[in-house]
Amino acid sequence: MLTSKQRSYLRGLANKITAIFQIGKEGLNDNLAKQVWDALEARELVKISVLNNSLLDPKEVGQELADKVHAEVVQVIGNKFVLYKPSRETPQIVLPR
Repeated sequence: MLTSKQRSYLRGLANKITAIFQIGKEGLNDNLAKQVWDALEARELVKISVLNNSLLDPKEVGQELADKVHAEVVQVIGNKFVLYKPSRETPQIVLPR
C-alpha cells in the first residue's frame, strides 16, 4: 500500500512519461495483462490510455488491470491511469518513506 507521500512522488514521475498502452472497445484481455506485467517489470511505472470508443470507465479498468497484474493504481486523470509495481529483481524507483 502506497502512502500519500509516495503516491505524490510517483505522480510527479508519471507526468513525464507517455502512455504506452491503449485500451479500446475490446477491453481487457489476457494478452494485454501479460504485456502490462512485462512493462511493469521493466519500467515499474506505466501510463495507460483508455480510448474514447471504449465504453469502459478508466477508474474501473485501472483497478481491474491493477488487480490482474498485482500492481497499484497511482492516479486516474481523464481517460488515463498510471500503475506502479516494484520490480522483483532490481527496483529502479526509490520511494520516499
